[in-house]
Amino acid sequence: MPTVSVNRDVLFNALGRFYSDDEFNELCFQYGLEVDDVVDDPEKGITYKIEVGANRYDLLCCEGLALALSVYLGKKSLPNYQLMPAKETEKYKLIVKPSTAQVRPYVVGAVLRNMKFTQAVYDSFIDLQDKLHQNLARKRTLVAIGTHDLDTVSGPFIYDAKVPQDISFVPLNQSQAIRADKLLEMYSHDSHLKEYVPIIKDKPVYPVITDQKGVVLSMPPIINGNHSKITLNTRNVFIECTATDRYKAQIVLDTLVCMFSGYCDQPYTVEPVQVEYPDGERVQYPTLYYRQQEASVSYCNMLTGVNETAESIAAMLTTMSLSAKPQGQDKVIVEVPPTRYDILHECDIAEDFAVAYGFDRLAADMKMPPTNTIGQEFELNYLSDKLRLLLSQNNYTEAATFSLYSRIDMGERMKVNLENESWVKVANPKTTECEAVRISLLPGLLKTLSANKHISLPLKLFEVSDVVLRDTCPSATRGTGARNQRHICAINYNVKVGIEKVQGLLDNIMVALKVPYAGDNNSQGYYLEEKEHPSYFPGFCGSVIISGVPVGHIGLVHPEVITNFNLNNPAAALEIDMQKVLELINLGK
Repeated sequence: MPTVSVNRDVLFNALGRFYSDDEFNELCFQYGLEVDDVVDDPEKGITYKIEVGANRYDLLCCEGLALALSVYLGKKSLPNYQLMPAKETEKYKLIVKPSTAQVRPYVVGAVLRNMKFTQAVYDSFIDLQDKLHQNLARKRTLVAIGTHDLDTVSGPFIYDAKVPQDISFVPLNQSQAIRADKLLEMYSHDSHLKEYVPIIKDKPVYPVITDQKGVVLSMPPIINGNHSKITLNTRNVFIECTATDRYKAQIVLDTLVCMFSGYCDQPYTVEPVQVEYPDGERVQYPTLYYRQQEASVSYCNMLTGVNETAESIAAMLTTMSLSAKPQGQDKVIVEVPPTRYDILHECDIAEDFAVAYGFDRLAADMKMPPTNTIGQEFELNYLSDKLRLLLSQNNYTEAATFSLYSRIDMGERMKVNLENESWVKVANPKTTECEAVRISLLPGLLKTLSANKHISLPLKLFEVSDVVLRDTCPSATRGTGARNQRHICAINYNVKVGIEKVQGLLDNIMVALKVPYAGDNNSQGYYLEEKEHPSYFPGFCGSVIISGVPVGHIGLVHPEVITNFNLNNPAAALEIDMQKVLELINLGK
């Protein structure tokens, strides 16, 4: 959950009274928030760090918190955010060029007229942009915000994308013009901006916003230009948000202008900006859209376990910054403001009603459900834990290996042709060691042996974990294209070792599972059947069969596989598909 830092004195001044720490803690609890920490800084004073819901973008700054708590306490009514007529529509419009489709195709904009900045307001303004960048904008990959002193530039504004060598400007807080490719190289070592550089570094063109004179306002999503930077003397603010997601850009812009339009000479008013796309589409931003949504009284009461009337629910929702009116006995009409993009469904309204009602009161009013359910451990996990205990009692040590392998480890070193296997490839692996998801536990145990050759022999290891197989059956994969399969694998590594070492372990496992030994080629119980496997020595390996179904393999590990993993002693191994074994056991019952 995001943590918002607010100055105590600034917040209490906005709320109109002073609270003790305990009183403010209680107020936050009643509103569904939590004070995470209280920091006493000699220079900045006392700061509250408050945890807010990740979907409550309106609470990510002091202005939003103060307004929401004031409405909740009944000290203020919810503002009516308004779009004012644009003074010069053509002058302050944003013209989008076709080349932007290669990198960031969307842009939105707005103007805040006659703002009054103080240092506290300025700091909060910058901090909210950072919070939105990290939260909703997913570290600027979806949306990047640019704010500019409107009086230092002249529209209309051009949103274009150019090759890096054609972009040169003075970036924020710098004194000399720098070419775009050199700028990214410089910022790749900057502690604050280096995480944003990869977003556009490999693109053929970089996005850039200029005014009609060619002055660069910003190169999103990296840095604004120094020419139009905001200062405490700024009166008119031009806001632009470039994006790969148009709807997210709309949310970011509406949130930003709603929170700070209160500092305009005409509070809670915003001047729109028209965006003109290459295909002729013209869209006006911000939207500041109010919409109505219905909520059932019986539904809200059912979810919260209380019995309130429509009038009571409407009154409580109003304290949560949702203007609501009762309509009949079982319906409430809620007007959702442009600050509450978190309201998506009737259950979201019921949640706000529960907060307003009081979580502490809900606990007292809740009734026990009419039915009882008894939890039970998942059978496969229960069996896995029992087998871990059994193998440890057989003097085997458990290993926990990585789920991702390199293709060499999983294929070439195991003498397995991956083209014949249903393996899952990792789309963008960070290293060659993480190219694929394992289809067998044996390579991981062999790598573990290789890393522990200094330990005295014998080395006996086991692992009970999942492998992942590609699957084309929709009902089995539920749309993922792959499925997890629980395996058990054991290996005995020694100067001299035979199959009988792990065959005895197999017998112990089957006795524990109550699967009888059936002899050769018998359809009941389990038996071994000679079958070649590329990872095992020819003539010294076989399949484990239960009721005629192969469930695993056993044998001496092939000498080439041993040397491929930098080992120099023989090893016997056993690997069983425990999920298939469990299915056969249950089928036999």
